[in-house]
Amino acid sequence: MSTGFAGPWSSLPEPLTPWILDVIESMGHTRMTPVQASTIPLFMKHKDVVVEAVTGSGKTLAFVIPVLEKLIRRERKLRQNDIGALIISPTRELATQIHSIFSTFLSAQPSSQNSDEDGPSIPKYPPPLLLVSSNQSSPAQDLERFMASGSDIVIGTPGRISEFLLGKGHSVVNVKDLEVLVLDEADRLLDLGFQATLSKILNHLPKQRRTGLFSATMTDADAISELVRAGLRNPARIVVKVQSKKSGGQKQVIEERRIPANLQNFYIICRSSERTVQLARILSHEVKQHESSQFIVYFATGACVDHFYNILPSVLPPGANIHSLHGHLTPSARTRALTAFSKSISTPSSPSILLCTDVAARGLDLPHVDVVIQYDPPTDPKVFSHRCGRTARAGRRGRAYTLLSDQEAGFVDFMSVRRIPLQKHPYLVKEGEKDVDDELRVDDPDIEFFLNKIRQKLLTDRSLHDDAAKAFVSFVRAYSKHEASYIFRLKDLNIPGLAKSFGLLRLPKMPELKNVDTDDWIDAEVNWSSYAYVNKVQEVKRLAALESAPENKKEQEQRKAQRAEQKKANAPWSSKVKKEEEREVRKEKKKRKRQWLKTHATSGETPDDSKHSHEESDEGDWLEIAREERMAKKLRRGEISKKTFDAEFGDL
Repeated sequence: MSTGFAGPWSSLPEPLTPWILDVIESMGHTRMTPVQASTIPLFMKHKDVVVEAVTGSGKTLAFVIPVLEKLIRRERKLRQNDIGALIISPTRELATQIHSIFSTFLSAQPSSQNSDEDGPSIPKYPPPLLLVSSNQSSPAQDLERFMASGSDIVIGTPGRISEFLLGKGHSVVNVKDLEVLVLDEADRLLDLGFQATLSKILNHLPKQRRTGLFSATMTDADAISELVRAGLRNPARIVVKVQSKKSGGQKQVIEERRIPANLQNFYIICRSSERTVQLARILSHEVKQHESSQFIVYFATGACVDHFYNILPSVLPPGANIHSLHGHLTPSARTRALTAFSKSISTPSSPSILLCTDVAARGLDLPHVDVVIQYDPPTDPKVFSHRCGRTARAGRRGRAYTLLSDQEAGFVDFMSVRRIPLQKHPYLVKEGEKDVDDELRVDDPDIEFFLNKIRQKLLTDRSLHDDAAKAFVSFVRAYSKHEASYIFRLKDLNIPGLAKSFGLLRLPKMPELKNVDTDDWIDAEVNWSSYAYVNKVQEVKRLAALESAPENKKEQEQRKAQRAEQKKANAPWSSKVKKEEEREVRKEKKKRKRQWLKTHATSGETPDDSKHSHEESDEGDWLEIAREERMAKKLRRGEISKKTFDAEFGDL
C-alpha cells in the first residue's frame, strides 16, 4: 500500500456506535488505515483473525473498536463476576497503554442506561475496565477491584492474567460468556517463554469466542504452528504490506518494506571507538537541521542504559532531558520514566531523550518521537523493525539511525533480505566541517576529547566507574550472543576501541580480552587507593576492605591450602597407591645417587671433574639406574606387576 489511509469510517459495512465514532474523530483519526479497514469488519462479523502489519499502522484501534462494539451490542448484560473481553500483551508497559486507550473511549461513554428494550444494551457505568498488570496493586487487590466494579474488559500480561483466572480468581471470575480474546504482539508472547502459561489460559476459556492475533512481525511458521495452540477456528489472515517505488533502469520496481512508509532508515559506518562520538553528533545534527525534539536511543543491556544515563550529560549540550528505561528497574520506576518521557514538553532547545533496551521496542505508542538511534543492532534481528517503528507512526515522518562498524556492514544486506532497507548516511563530523563518506579517513580527533570528558565524570564517583565496567562487560557478552553471529563476530570486535567509547579508566579483567592486542589502550592515571565512593556507606566498606587486605590475602592462602589438603584426602585409593609407588621409586633413585656422590667425594673429585672417569668406571651404575627408571615407568603403566619390579631390584 503506497497510501496510509483506506477510506472514511462511514464506509464500514456496519456503522459504528455514535459515541465511539466521536471519540475516534476527537483523537484525530478522520480516516481508517488499511489494517483497520481490513480487520474491523471481519472481527465484528464473528471471524477469528491473524493480523500482521508494520508498526504504527493502527493495529490497536483495529481490535479496541470491535471489542467495544461487541460488548455494546450484547443482547444480555454481563453479570457482576463475568468478563466479556480479555486482552493479553507481553509487557506491562504495553498493557498499560492499551488500558489507557480503552479508558479514553469509556470515559466518553453515555452514563444513562439504555431505555429501549429492543435496542442494544449499554454496559454498566463507570467504565467496565480492569488492568491486572498494574504495579499499583497485587493479584488479591485486582480481584477485589474486579468484584467491586464488575469489569467487563480485563487487560494484562500472561502471568498476572493466569493468576487472575486460574489462581486466586479461579472460583470467582466467570469466563463462560467471554466474547473476545486478543493476543497483542502475539509472536513476542510465543517467543518469551509464555507458551505453557498461554496454553493453560486458553484451555480455561470457552471455545465459542472470537480470537485475534496481532503483531508487526509474524512469519508463516510462527502463525501456523501456534494457531491450534491459540484456539483459532478457520481464521482470516490479514497482511498489510508497505510498498515503495524503486528505480530499476527504465522501469520503476515496486519494493515491499516491513517498516513505515514515511520512515527514513539510515546506517552510519564508524569505528568502535567512535560510537559515542557519533551518537552525540546525531542528536546535535537532528536538533539543528530538523528541529527534532524527542529521541529514543536503544542499547543492548540495562547496564549500558544506566552507564550512558550517567555520562551523556557531560558530552551533550546543556538543556537535554534524559530518561532511562530497562527491565531491571522496578515496575513503578519504569512507569514513571515512560510517563515522564511521553508527557514531557520537548523543544529543540530542550529535547527529551529516552535511553532504553528492547523492553520499549514493541507496541508502545509514542506518537511524537522524531528520531530513533540504535547504538548497536539488537541481538534478535526481528526486534530491529520494532525499534525503528517507534517513529514515523500514524502517517508522521521520522528518521532512524543504526551505528555499524566496517565488519558489521553485512547487516545491511541481512536486513534487506528481510525487506527492511537501510540507506547509508555519511559519517558525521564536527560542526562547520563537511560530512565524509570515505572509508580511508583517519581516526576522529574528538575520540580523545570525549574519552577525557567521560573519564572526568567517572572520577567524581567510584560507583560510576563500577557501572562503566559492568556496562562494558555486559555489552561484550551480549555481542557474543548475537543471533547473526556470522556478521557480529566477537573476534572482529575492537574491544579496546569500544572501551574508549565507554570512557573506561582501565580495562576490566575478562576472558574475552585474552589474546587481544591492547597496545592502543592507555589506562587513566588514577590513585586507586584514594579513589572514593560518594556514597558514605560504600566508601566505609571499601576502606575496611583495603585495611584488611593483607589479612584477607593470608586467609585466602590458608583456604587454598585447606582445599588442596581436602582434595588430597578425597583422592581415590588407586591414585594414592600409584603416587606412593612413584614416591618410592624416586626415593630409591636419590639414595643411589647420594651413595655415588659420597664414594667419589673421598677421592677429592667433584661431579664435574669426575664426569669422564665416572662414565668409564661407573657407567654400569648409571645404566642400572636408567634401567630401574624404565622399569618404574612400565610399573606405572601397568605393563609389569610390583612383584616383578621388587624381584628385579629388591626391597632396598
